Amino acid sequence: MANVLIIDDEVAICNLLSRPIRKEQHHVEYALTIREGLACAAEGNFEVIFLDVNLPDGNGLEALPAFKQAPSSPDVIIITGAGNPDGAEMAIRSGAWTYIQKPPSMADIILQLNRVLQYRKEKEQRQCPAILRREGIVGNSPQLESCLAEVAQVAGSEVNVLITGETGTGKELFARTIHNNSFRADKNFVVVDCASLPESLVNSMLFGHKKGSFTGAQQDRSGLIKEADGGTLFLDEVGELSLAHQKEFLRVLQENRFRPIGSNREIESDFRLIAATNRDLNQMVNSGQFRKDLLYRIQSFHIHLPPLKSRPQDIKELAQKWINLLCEKQGSETKGFSPDFFETLIAYDWPGNVRELIHTMERVFTVARFDPTLFSRHLPTKIRVHQARSAVNGSENKSEHRPVQEQVDTFRKLQDVREVTVSDMEKQYLNDLMDHTKGNMKEAIRISGLSQSRFYSLLKKYHIPRS
Repeated sequence: MANVLIIDDEVAICNLLSRPIRKEQHHVEYALTIREGLACAAEGNFEVIFLDVNLPDGNGLEALPAFKQAPSSPDVIIITGAGNPDGAEMAIRSGAWTYIQKPPSMADIILQLNRVLQYRKEKEQRQCPAILRREGIVGNSPQLESCLAEVAQVAGSEVNVLITGETGTGKELFARTIHNNSFRADKNFVVVDCASLPESLVNSMLFGHKKGSFTGAQQDRSGLIKEADGGTLFLDEVGELSLAHQKEFLRVLQENRFRPIGSNREIESDFRLIAATNRDLNQMVNSGQFRKDLLYRIQSFHIHLPPLKSRPQDIKELAQKWINLLCEKQGSETKGFSPDFFETLIAYDWPGNVRELIHTMERVFTVARFDPTLFSRHLPTKIRVHQARSAVNGSENKSEHRPVQEQVDTFRKLQDVREVTVSDMEKQYLNDLMDHTKGNMKEAIRISGLSQSRFYSLLKKYHIPRS
């Protein structure tokens, strides 16, 4: 028996979906808003969530990642009456199992539910993989853990990997982590910085050359592709390769063979390819700047690294790690941290991501080398200014804009009124029910028609004692 949560603002739809699912001997609960659904997901152990898109308090697609991060890591099936291709794409990219349009076929609902449950059961039965060597990757945010799960998936395979993300998010670090957790870990990890390859020497550096093949070729050179034989070739900033060199490299990927400059025979190189870029390669394909066939080759598996600002819970751990490393390296005493130090760090946007944070910690250590405790005062001025401006803007919004808005808006939003009304009615109902049953929980749950976990959740929400 599985636990299923339905989130839809129409009670009739919730009941319609509940009946066939209960016939399959599964436990079903439902919520009418995103807020209520998130509360249920946080407290319940749901394997599957059916999620509507247009809900009173927001868009289900936008809330989908939050539901995926619930403790039980549920699979989410989007079900909506406002279906469109863009929404379907957004759902799948956000991690939805599938996307179903209303009115749904009950057979399709059960089919998709059974497929999800079969997948989850088989996943649980698989042998647990070896512990992933993180290679200095710091953080435990859901966003980072999701990327590490993808690294664990792909490390044991030979598939080509494309890593994307903003500058400074750690693309090379993740590439090394894939290599060091693969069967090729004892072989070379060869880095090719495509952005800094001299145009006139690209072929020589990649493919190698024979002695005397051109002016300055005083000896044979194997080239970076051959150096990666048996190991991993990492193409950093692959979007910077010219179209001509893209064509040449495509053939290498197809054949695993190439001809060094000045040679009359081809040689082989058995390498695993990992590429990285901060550019949108699909957009480059559409504008004719990147070959579509090469993109298909390099992105057999795609990992997108989140910007640091989207995982603020990792900032404190990263800062502590680098300060401690610098203290150890310089033989200094371990430093303490004032709360305002981390508050200022977390308030900053970090456009340079982890790389910028590391450089900032190096500067902080230099400034405060002999100070036992780090305060926000030790941070660069631009970071402190950003925090100060944010604080002032927040204060202005509270002290100036809100009272004016309250005077203008004589009526509250319908959703606000609805939520308050529903909450008041639920609380009154539960109080009356507990009085009626004289605190008999079993009888109260039977009368309410709610599950035990849902009933207890509502008692806790409204601070109603169980007896």
